[in-house]
Amino acid sequence: MSTDQKKFNPPPGWPKPPPDWQPPAGWSPDPSWPALPDSWELWIMMTSDAAEVVSDSKPAPFPKTDDMASLQAKIVELQSQIKANQPQDEVIIFSDEAVLQSIGIYRYHHPLENAATYKEMLNEIEVNIVALVKNSQAIEVSNMFTFENSLAKGKKMSSDLGKLMLRAYNAESDNCIRSLRAGNIQTAKKRLESSRKAIAKLGSLMEMRISDDFHQLRLQEIELTSDWLMKKHDEKEQQKEERARIREEKRVEKELSEERERLDKEKSHLENAINALLQKGESDPELEEKLSLLNNAITQNDYRLANIRSGYVYVISNRGAFGENVVKIGLTRRLEPNDRINELGGASVPFRFDVHALFFSEDAVTLENELHHHFRDKAVNVVNKRKEFFFARPSEVREVLIEKVGNLLEFSETAESLEYFQSNKYWPENINIEQ
Repeated sequence: MSTDQKKFNPPPGWPKPPPDWQPPAGWSPDPSWPALPDSWELWIMMTSDAAEVVSDSKPAPFPKTDDMASLQAKIVELQSQIKANQPQDEVIIFSDEAVLQSIGIYRYHHPLENAATYKEMLNEIEVNIVALVKNSQAIEVSNMFTFENSLAKGKKMSSDLGKLMLRAYNAESDNCIRSLRAGNIQTAKKRLESSRKAIAKLGSLMEMRISDDFHQLRLQEIELTSDWLMKKHDEKEQQKEERARIREEKRVEKELSEERERLDKEKSHLENAINALLQKGESDPELEEKLSLLNNAITQNDYRLANIRSGYVYVISNRGAFGENVVKIGLTRRLEPNDRINELGGASVPFRFDVHALFFSEDAVTLENELHHHFRDKAVNVVNKRKEFFFARPSEVREVLIEKVGNLLEFSETAESLEYFQSNKYWPENINIEQ
């Protein structure tokens, strides 16, 4: 004969109690458990036939709220102890962007003069690597390992497995070198170190590991390869800058030569006109004044053609392209310095540059270098010193210029930014430039 009894019915998210559990006096649900759903019955009726006992052992009573809290605290404590005692594998970052941002300016591991010298050292490293492999000094293996109670078979097995492990290590080393980019050397060295640890772990039974000398040679190979790549990059940038400088000098030389031809023709016309008047016993002071100014222009033109250090130092900005309080401080030897500024504001940037100052100096090279040196701590491109953009307000540059040259006839501290302001109001809202 069956009798009816109540059974605890926990809602979703509550712990499931043991069968036949009854709440102790004063029991209440843990506040951390989910809220009881509306119209949910915590106790449901069931027959004794359905409440069949499946075990002779007495189930543990459902813990009280205080007991649950202490158990949870104990679990957290044990998890912390496990995590502290468990060996952690080193995380290797493969993102080039993250690596480059973390290392900052590249520091050469083996400072040498040029890329060719690095190549010579790499060839020497390769010879030493091959020598260690041939002399069986690349990987260390126990000679006391036996196989099928045979020491000879154990040595043969250790030798074969050692060759296999060494091949895997060298393959990883070669992959590290092939994947090298200018600046991400730390990733490559960590990968190789992880490979060495894995081989030592797998070969622990035979006391097998990559030798220190061989590992150091391969690490040095990675360092030299990274230095070589960076040196090649630097030399390529220097060559690019040098080619640009030579092109600019040739262009300036051509402009000055053409200007000299124009001045010579104009001088010849004036001299002919003045001589014709003299033959008639007449004179023209205005023509003579023009001839004097023309002679001064020729002298100045010849001076600039002969003196490569003379030119215009310019201070310009481009709010729409680089934001506010970023200026470019440069030098041009053009007859018309605005021609050079117009070139800079061509198709490579969205807006034209605003000119804050154009100052002619007989030693513009020194003046430009002094300005760059003064603002070197505010350089936008910290790595490439040949770039000429700085985080500075035009007024700051004006103060330094006045200190260097004594007086400025013209300097504009405000940027007109006409195209930028005309375009800005038409831009779509909430543009995501990361896409």
